[in-house]
Amino acid sequence: MSFVRMATEIVSGWKMRSIFLVFFLTWGTSAFAQNHHGLEDSLRELVPDGYFVTETIYGDLNKDSQEDVVLIIKGTDPNKVVVDEFRGEVDLNRRGIVVALRNQQKYELVVENLNCFYSEEEDGGVYFVPDIYTKIEKGKLYILFAHGRYGHWRYNFRYQGEDFELIGYDRSANRGPTVEVVTSINYLTKKMLVKENINRHEEHADPIFKESWTSFTLDKRFKLSEINDFSEFGDGLRE
Repeated sequence: MSFVRMATEIVSGWKMRSIFLVFFLTWGTSAFAQNHHGLEDSLRELVPDGYFVTETIYGDLNKDSQEDVVLIIKGTDPNKVVVDEFRGEVDLNRRGIVVALRNQQKYELVVENLNCFYSEEEDGGVYFVPDIYTKIEKGKLYILFAHGRYGHWRYNFRYQGEDFELIGYDRSANRGPTVEVVTSINYLTKKMLVKENINRHEEHADPIFKESWTSFTLDKRFKLSEINDFSEFGDGLRE
Protein backbone atom coordinates (compact mmCIF):
# COMPACT_ATOMS: atom_id res chain seq x y z
CA MET A 1 0.00 0.00 0.00
CA SER A 2 1.34 3.39 -0.99
CA PHE A 3 1.92 6.08 1.55
CA VAL A 4 -0.63 8.33 -0.21
CA ARG A 5 -3.30 5.62 -0.16
CA MET A 6 -2.57 4.81 3.47
CA ALA A 7 -2.77 8.45 4.41
CA THR A 8 -6.02 8.82 2.47
CA GLU A 9 -7.58 5.85 4.32
CA ILE A 10 -6.41 7.17 7.68
CA VAL A 11 -7.89 10.58 6.95
CA SER A 12 -11.10 8.98 5.69
CA GLY A 13 -11.33 6.82 8.78
CA TRP A 14 -10.72 9.82 11.03
CA LYS A 15 -13.42 11.74 9.19
CA MET A 16 -15.87 8.87 9.60
CA ARG A 17 -15.08 8.60 13.29
CA SER A 18 -15.48 12.35 13.65
CA ILE A 19 -18.81 12.25 11.84
CA PHE A 20 -19.90 9.32 14.03
CA LEU A 21 -18.73 11.15 17.15
CA VAL A 22 -20.62 14.30 16.19
CA PHE A 23 -23.70 12.21 15.38
CA PHE A 24 -23.41 10.34 18.66
CA LEU A 25 -22.98 13.48 20.73
CA THR A 26 -25.81 15.23 18.91
CA TRP A 27 -28.11 12.24 19.19
CA GLY A 28 -27.10 11.61 22.79
CA THR A 29 -27.68 15.22 23.77
CA SER A 30 -30.98 15.23 21.92
CA ALA A 31 -32.04 11.99 23.55
CA PHE A 32 -30.98 13.29 26.96
CA ALA A 33 -32.99 16.46 26.42
CA GLN A 34 -35.99 14.47 25.25
CA ASN A 35 -35.75 12.14 28.24
CA HIS A 36 -35.72 15.05 30.65
CA HIS A 37 -38.14 17.29 28.82
CA GLY A 38 -41.19 15.65 30.39
CA LEU A 39 -39.50 15.64 33.79
CA GLU A 40 -38.86 19.38 33.64
CA ASP A 41 -42.39 20.02 32.41
CA SER A 42 -43.94 18.02 35.23
CA LEU A 43 -41.74 19.87 37.72
CA ARG A 44 -42.98 23.23 36.44
CA GLU A 45 -46.55 21.99 36.58
CA LEU A 46 -46.19 21.41 40.32
CA VAL A 47 -46.03 25.16 40.98
CA PRO A 48 -49.58 26.47 41.49
CA ASP A 49 -50.71 29.74 39.96
CA GLY A 50 -49.87 32.75 42.09
CA TYR A 51 -46.78 31.16 43.67
CA PHE A 52 -43.08 30.95 42.95
CA VAL A 53 -40.40 28.54 44.16
CA THR A 54 -37.98 29.71 46.84
CA GLU A 55 -36.22 26.39 47.41
CA THR A 56 -35.96 22.99 45.70
CA ILE A 57 -34.85 19.88 47.59
CA TYR A 58 -34.18 16.53 45.95
CA GLY A 59 -33.97 13.10 47.56
CA ASP A 60 -35.52 9.65 47.67
CA LEU A 61 -38.66 9.71 49.81
CA ASN A 62 -40.18 6.31 49.04
CA LYS A 63 -37.08 4.12 48.72
CA ASP A 64 -37.40 3.42 45.00
CA SER A 65 -33.95 4.86 44.14
CA GLN A 66 -35.48 7.80 42.27
CA GLU A 67 -34.96 11.45 43.19
CA ASP A 68 -38.21 12.89 44.48
CA VAL A 69 -38.67 16.60 44.98
CA VAL A 70 -39.83 19.05 47.64
CA LEU A 71 -40.63 22.63 46.67
CA ILE A 72 -40.94 25.49 49.11
CA ILE A 73 -43.24 28.03 47.49
CA LYS A 74 -44.36 31.56 48.29
CA GLY A 75 -47.46 33.53 47.37
CA THR A 76 -47.38 36.63 45.18
CA ASP A 77 -50.51 38.49 46.31
CA PRO A 78 -49.63 42.20 45.97
CA ASN A 79 -52.09 43.05 48.76
CA LYS A 80 -49.84 41.15 51.18
CA VAL A 81 -46.94 43.52 50.49
CA VAL A 82 -47.39 46.24 53.10
CA VAL A 83 -45.46 49.09 54.63
CA ASP A 84 -44.41 48.57 58.23
CA GLU A 85 -43.95 51.64 60.41
CA PHE A 86 -40.47 50.60 61.46
CA ARG A 87 -39.28 48.12 58.82
CA GLY A 88 -40.52 49.71 55.64
CA GLU A 89 -41.98 47.56 52.85
CA VAL A 90 -42.40 43.90 53.82
CA ASP A 91 -43.79 40.93 51.92
CA LEU A 92 -46.18 39.03 54.19
CA ASN A 93 -47.20 36.44 51.61
CA ARG A 94 -47.14 33.08 53.32
CA ARG A 95 -45.10 30.11 52.19
CA GLY A 96 -46.11 26.53 51.51
CA ILE A 97 -44.76 23.15 50.55
CA VAL A 98 -45.24 20.85 47.56
CA VAL A 99 -44.01 17.25 47.62
CA ALA A 100 -43.90 15.03 44.55
CA LEU A 101 -42.57 11.55 43.88
CA ARG A 102 -40.66 10.81 40.73
CA ASN A 103 -42.12 8.14 38.46
CA GLN A 104 -39.64 7.59 35.65
CA GLN A 105 -39.75 10.77 33.53
CA LYS A 106 -42.39 12.69 35.47
CA TYR A 107 -43.23 13.89 38.97
CA GLU A 108 -46.48 12.88 40.62
CA LEU A 109 -47.95 15.25 43.19
CA VAL A 110 -48.46 13.85 46.68
CA VAL A 111 -48.82 16.87 48.99
CA GLU A 112 -49.76 20.46 48.24
CA ASN A 113 -50.01 22.63 51.35
CA LEU A 114 -49.94 26.20 50.12
CA ASN A 115 -49.89 28.39 53.24
CA CYS A 116 -48.60 26.33 56.17
CA PHE A 117 -45.50 28.51 56.76
CA TYR A 118 -45.36 32.16 57.79
CA SER A 119 -43.57 34.74 55.69
CA GLU A 120 -39.85 35.12 56.30
CA GLU A 121 -40.55 38.83 56.72
CA GLU A 122 -43.02 38.47 59.59
CA ASP A 123 -42.41 40.68 62.62
CA GLY A 124 -40.64 38.55 65.21
CA GLY A 125 -41.00 41.13 67.97
CA VAL A 126 -37.81 41.42 70.02
CA TYR A 127 -36.22 38.63 67.97
CA PHE A 128 -36.35 37.38 64.41
CA VAL A 129 -38.88 34.76 63.31
CA PRO A 130 -37.45 31.24 63.15
CA ASP A 131 -35.69 30.24 59.94
CA ILE A 132 -37.19 27.23 58.18
CA TYR A 133 -34.99 24.50 56.71
CA THR A 134 -36.11 21.40 54.83
CA LYS A 135 -34.06 18.23 54.33
CA ILE A 136 -34.51 14.73 52.95
CA GLU A 137 -32.46 12.10 54.75
CA LYS A 138 -32.77 8.30 54.76
CA GLY A 139 -36.21 8.41 53.21
CA LYS A 140 -37.57 10.91 55.74
CA LEU A 141 -38.66 14.51 55.27
CA TYR A 142 -37.43 16.85 57.99
CA ILE A 143 -38.69 20.40 58.56
CA LEU A 144 -36.55 22.36 61.01
CA PHE A 145 -37.37 25.69 62.66
CA ALA A 146 -34.19 27.37 63.91
CA HIS A 147 -34.73 30.16 66.43
CA GLY A 148 -31.21 31.18 67.31
CA ARG A 149 -30.60 31.65 71.02
CA TYR A 150 -34.08 30.31 71.80
CA GLY A 151 -33.36 26.89 70.37
CA HIS A 152 -34.98 24.91 67.59
CA TRP A 153 -37.65 22.32 66.83
CA ARG A 154 -37.90 19.74 64.10
CA TYR A 155 -40.65 17.64 62.48
CA ASN A 156 -39.99 14.22 60.98
CA PHE A 157 -42.38 13.01 58.28
CA ARG A 158 -42.54 9.66 56.48
CA TYR A 159 -44.36 8.78 53.28
CA GLN A 160 -47.39 6.72 54.22
CA GLY A 161 -50.63 6.05 52.41
CA GLU A 162 -50.43 8.82 49.78
CA ASP A 163 -49.46 11.50 52.30
CA PHE A 164 -46.63 12.28 54.69
CA GLU A 165 -47.29 11.28 58.26
CA LEU A 166 -45.66 12.91 61.28
CA ILE A 167 -43.62 10.24 63.06
CA GLY A 168 -41.30 12.35 65.21
CA TYR A 169 -40.86 15.74 66.85
CA ASP A 170 -37.79 17.12 68.62
CA ARG A 171 -37.40 20.42 70.43
CA SER A 172 -34.55 22.13 72.23
CA ALA A 173 -35.62 25.09 74.39
CA ASN A 174 -32.57 27.27 74.98
CA ARG A 175 -31.63 30.42 76.82
CA GLY A 176 -28.67 31.72 74.90
CA PRO A 177 -25.98 29.00 74.94
CA THR A 178 -27.76 27.11 77.73
CA VAL A 179 -30.00 24.20 76.81
CA GLU A 180 -32.88 24.21 79.29
CA VAL A 181 -35.27 21.48 78.15
CA VAL A 182 -35.06 18.89 75.36
CA THR A 183 -38.25 17.18 74.20
CA SER A 184 -38.43 14.18 71.89
CA ILE A 185 -41.73 12.64 70.77
CA ASN A 186 -42.17 9.37 68.90
CA TYR A 187 -45.63 9.22 67.34
CA LEU A 188 -45.22 5.57 66.37
CA THR A 189 -44.49 4.28 69.86
CA LYS A 190 -46.59 7.06 71.48
CA LYS A 191 -43.84 7.90 73.93
CA MET A 192 -42.34 11.24 74.90
CA LEU A 193 -38.96 11.89 76.47
CA VAL A 194 -38.34 15.16 78.32
CA LYS A 195 -34.82 16.00 79.46
CA GLU A 196 -34.65 18.91 81.89
CA ASN A 197 -31.35 20.61 82.61
CA ILE A 198 -31.25 20.90 86.41
CA ASN A 199 -28.22 23.18 86.10
CA ARG A 200 -29.96 25.64 83.79
CA HIS A 201 -29.95 28.44 86.39
CA GLU A 202 -26.23 28.05 87.12
CA GLU A 203 -24.18 30.28 84.85
CA HIS A 204 -21.39 28.46 82.99
CA ALA A 205 -22.32 25.14 84.65
CA ASP A 206 -22.20 21.95 82.61
CA PRO A 207 -25.69 20.68 81.77
CA ILE A 208 -27.07 17.83 83.84
CA PHE A 209 -30.28 16.39 82.44
CA LYS A 210 -33.05 14.74 84.38
CA GLU A 211 -34.99 12.41 82.10
CA SER A 212 -38.67 11.56 82.28
CA TRP A 213 -40.71 9.32 79.98
CA THR A 214 -44.45 9.50 79.45
CA SER A 215 -46.89 7.67 77.22
CA PHE A 216 -49.77 9.31 75.42
CA THR A 217 -52.74 8.40 73.32
CA LEU A 218 -53.23 9.56 69.78
CA ASP A 219 -56.69 9.76 68.30
CA LYS A 220 -55.47 10.53 64.80
CA ARG A 221 -52.32 10.62 62.76
CA PHE A 222 -50.99 14.04 61.79
CA LYS A 223 -50.51 14.47 58.06
CA LEU A 224 -48.45 17.10 56.30
CA SER A 225 -51.30 18.02 53.97
CA GLU A 226 -53.59 18.78 56.95
CA ILE A 227 -51.35 21.08 59.01
CA ASN A 228 -52.81 24.49 58.25
CA ASP A 229 -50.26 26.54 60.19
CA PHE A 230 -47.06 25.16 61.72
CA SER A 231 -46.78 28.12 64.08
CA GLU A 232 -50.07 27.08 65.71
CA PHE A 233 -49.55 23.34 65.43
CA GLY A 234 -46.59 22.94 67.81
CA ASP A 235 -46.11 19.26 68.61
CA GLY A 236 -49.75 18.51 67.79
CA LEU A 237 -50.52 16.97 71.16
CA ARG A 238 -52.45 20.02 72.27
CA GLU A 239 -55.02 19.58 69.53
